[in-house]
Amino acid sequence: MTVTDTAKAQEKRNRDPFRDEQHLERARRWTRRGPMLPALIFLIIVTQIPMAITVIVSFIHWNALYPNDIHFAGFDNYVEIFSTTSLRDSVVTTIVLTVVVVLISLALGLAIAILLDRKFFGRGIVRTLMIAPFLIVPVAAALVWKHAILNPEYGLLNGILNWIWGLFGAEAPQPDWISNWPLMSIEAALIWQWTPFMMLILLAGLQSRPLDVIEAARIDGASAWQVFRFMTLPHMRRYLELAAMLGCIYIVQVFDAVYTITSGGLGTANLPYTIYQQFFEAHDYGAASASGVLVVIGSILVATFALRSVSSLLKEENR
Repeated sequence: MTVTDTAKAQEKRNRDPFRDEQHLERARRWTRRGPMLPALIFLIIVTQIPMAITVIVSFIHWNALYPNDIHFAGFDNYVEIFSTTSLRDSVVTTIVLTVVVVLISLALGLAIAILLDRKFFGRGIVRTLMIAPFLIVPVAAALVWKHAILNPEYGLLNGILNWIWGLFGAEAPQPDWISNWPLMSIEAALIWQWTPFMMLILLAGLQSRPLDVIEAARIDGASAWQVFRFMTLPHMRRYLELAAMLGCIYIVQVFDAVYTITSGGLGTANLPYTIYQQFFEAHDYGAASASGVLVVIGSILVATFALRSVSSLLKEENR
């Protein structure tokens, strides 16, 4: 045996078996992950590069109407958003619209979920009908509310007023709902469409309650309100948080209802609609990108809370 062979044999004897096992495990992981790498790279290219370009453009003064005046602007576009009254109002409108729609949809969704959690004849059909508004295309839902429900001449609401007032032989008022209450009109359309979404999540939460514990509480004399206040509501906390967070993520990006019902007029322009105006009408790419970045940051913050809620929910389910 040569000196080299002896050294190799000694090295083989001194090799750490734990380290070898780590190398094998690392190789097995890469074998499993390797086929997913092309999809991961494609996903990064499709999603992250446009976002990176948007962030870069948000720091540039770039208006297509003035092609010779393109330069680095720092945070000027962001300062413009919070210093311009119309842009600042759009931020406030976005917050108000999101909070009102989410809270009312959540309350109505919880009430409907409690009713649908009870057993009655035709419950499956009623559940299907209740979900229907959420399945309608957002533009179509907005058109239904604008023309079939809120129209002052032939809308459903004014028709109901005519019928009620007609019972007493009086002439009903015919308010122009969209002109008088523009933001409320949009909120009503969104609440109608998003309440089924909240109801679905909360109904799943209600059906996961430990019924034996609730039955024991009722046998011990707990009232329906006490069961709801001290048992159902604490159990539903995670589901309520999840529904609220998911609702915030989607409703903060609403564009269809605002565009269709009011075209952003009468103080109803939210951030997505303002981005549309900045980009396609004013051709101010820098300011539109800055507004878009703010919407993404807000969505990420809300999504982070949503993911934490989902994680906590899954941990509780696995206990």
